[in-house]
Amino acid sequence: MSYPPTRRDASVVDVRAGHRIPDPYRWLEDTDAPETRTWIEAQNALTERHLAGIPERSAIRARIEELWDRPRRGVPFRREGRRAASETTSRSVWFQLRNTGLQDQDVLWTAEGAPDAAPSDDAGWRVLLDPNERSTDGTVSLTGLAVTDAGDRLAYALSAAGSDWMTWYVRDVATGEDTGDVVPWSKFSGAQWLPGGGAFLYGAYDPPSEGDEYAAVNEHQRLMLHRLGDDPADDELVHHTPEHPGWGFDATLTHDDRWLVIHVWEGTDPRNRVVVAPVEDGTVGRIRALLPDADASYRLVGAVGERLWFHTDRDAPMGRLVSLDPDATDPADAAGWHEVLPERGERIEEARIVGGAEPDGPGWLVTSSLRHASSVLEVRDLAGGDPTEIALPEPGTVAAVGGGREDAVLHYTFETLTRPASVRRHDLRSGEDAAVFEPVLAPAEEDAELVTEQVFVEHDGVRVPVFLVHREDVRPTGDVPTLVYGYGGFDISLTPTFRAPWRVWVERGGLLAFANLRGGGEYGRSWHDDGRLGNKQHVFDDAIAVAEWLQDPERGTSGSAGGDPAVGWSTPATTGIQGGSNGGLLVGACMTQRPDLWGACVPEVGVLDVTRFHLFTIGWAWKSDYGDPDDADDLATILTYSPLQNLVEGTCYPPTLVTTGDHDDRVVPGHSLKFAAALQHAQGCDRPTLIRVDTSAGHGAGKPVSKQIDERADVIAFLTAHLR
Repeated sequence: MSYPPTRRDASVVDVRAGHRIPDPYRWLEDTDAPETRTWIEAQNALTERHLAGIPERSAIRARIEELWDRPRRGVPFRREGRRAASETTSRSVWFQLRNTGLQDQDVLWTAEGAPDAAPSDDAGWRVLLDPNERSTDGTVSLTGLAVTDAGDRLAYALSAAGSDWMTWYVRDVATGEDTGDVVPWSKFSGAQWLPGGGAFLYGAYDPPSEGDEYAAVNEHQRLMLHRLGDDPADDELVHHTPEHPGWGFDATLTHDDRWLVIHVWEGTDPRNRVVVAPVEDGTVGRIRALLPDADASYRLVGAVGERLWFHTDRDAPMGRLVSLDPDATDPADAAGWHEVLPERGERIEEARIVGGAEPDGPGWLVTSSLRHASSVLEVRDLAGGDPTEIALPEPGTVAAVGGGREDAVLHYTFETLTRPASVRRHDLRSGEDAAVFEPVLAPAEEDAELVTEQVFVEHDGVRVPVFLVHREDVRPTGDVPTLVYGYGGFDISLTPTFRAPWRVWVERGGLLAFANLRGGGEYGRSWHDDGRLGNKQHVFDDAIAVAEWLQDPERGTSGSAGGDPAVGWSTPATTGIQGGSNGGLLVGACMTQRPDLWGACVPEVGVLDVTRFHLFTIGWAWKSDYGDPDDADDLATILTYSPLQNLVEGTCYPPTLVTTGDHDDRVVPGHSLKFAAALQHAQGCDRPTLIRVDTSAGHGAGKPVSKQIDERADVIAFLTAHLR
């Protein structure tokens, strides 16, 4: 292909720890520079010409849009309110995020109803907040919300163009009108109302310099208190650790309004600290350390009696629940801990207390765990007794669970790789479980014979779970178009979720191989540790082993993919790999280490220059998985796999489509721009190496539905064209 000219500056070389690291495309890190914008426009034009020549593109887009165009709903949640100050009759105010199908952003709805069930009559609901009204192109998204205990006020955050920056507003629930409060420059933070609903806590950073909003390093988060009606410039500083610029704060108030519990995080390390403060008359008291050592992960579950319950992996890689006395002389001393729920063989993902607000009232502990990467939902009585497992329809994912301390029911979502999310209601007293919202399926979907099976690819002493999704009539023949998808990092569990583009891929006769690689959280801390820092190569080894098994099943598996066990699913020419963010790094590493193994590669919003990730926005936070590029030993490891530094000129690389957004302030677009330029320069054959840069788009969160459909259609079309 004839690529747009790209300037190479051979004089740009980093010298660190004895390593010379050329960076001839450093100028592409300045996304807004005129030269960079011109380059992006030329690259997008080339990519569009290539994609426009794919005959299946329009049909793929139409089918993705058809599958996307169905109502979707989140978990409903409620608050107790009063009709008026003079009345004593309470009411339940329900809230739910909804989308009619092709709305660019989800809309927040509200209704009044009974405590045990959200109103089933849609006529009882009304729109409370529609972010689609905030922009003409759908690029303003709702990125945070918090409702007062009385259900009368909503704090909500909006973000523009896919950025992580958030601006907080306050809305009166009854009138639907904003109060006029506007609190800018928040990031990586929720909001926590204080008792009475007159003030809320949020996390903020200093405003960046003009023109540097999407690249400046984010450090020194401050926990702030905003009182309604005040100028945010006068907001009160509640907590700050100037001696630790990387520490951030997540504040939660216990249901009894007694304790403010602040989780102190540092980057993406799952280990954290906890500090607490008593709350009296709506005022935050002195903050003191509760769990001062970041020796494990600690997440507040709730307050029961005089003790605080925490979900932790301290001395329990799969997780357990403990309680401790916050008033104890040394609450961090594990000798004073009570074990509420011991560690078992399945990773605990989430724990929630439902009910139990009153000392003598009924209460339940609800846990969501993973059994070989599929959800297991269990209920236990707070008073003791054996757990009850809620029977889920099939292996899949419980993505969200809702239920408060005054509730006796919980709502949760459930989805699979082939079926969109439903909303289910479980009565904790009777055990009755039923769907309250089911996705609308077209006849073609109802009749489609799709199969999901799980295999375990064995290599180097590990068993890597892989979900295989395909049409029932598609069997291993050695030439099936196959897409490997993975992530493998940051203790994040990859569980079965529905995506319209994947369904289109499978409907058209392809195989989806959804792989649970080391570095994720599917099997607890040890699985994560085995894929980070000096073990990062294990993640790439897992993905490569999965691809090799798909092409040659005799390499080893403890599962069966059906058909002749001696015949693989695919060949290198029909095997592709896709992943985003840390998964984009996965793709970049796999294609540079084994270019012979893939027929097409799609690294999306990827960390592709691992030598410089720490120099932009929140990138420094990823040192927990990648190490510190300024450390000699860590840098030596990084240089063995960083995709940008491992491109070899003259090598024939697979057809590649790099994707990013020009306002990505999570993984800044410079990663993708530089990698695409270097790949085009290094490419030793006529296979296309292209980049698609979305405008007014970020890392992915909050991207308008219209943009998502266009982007996903282009990715599936590219894979379809090249995996033949």
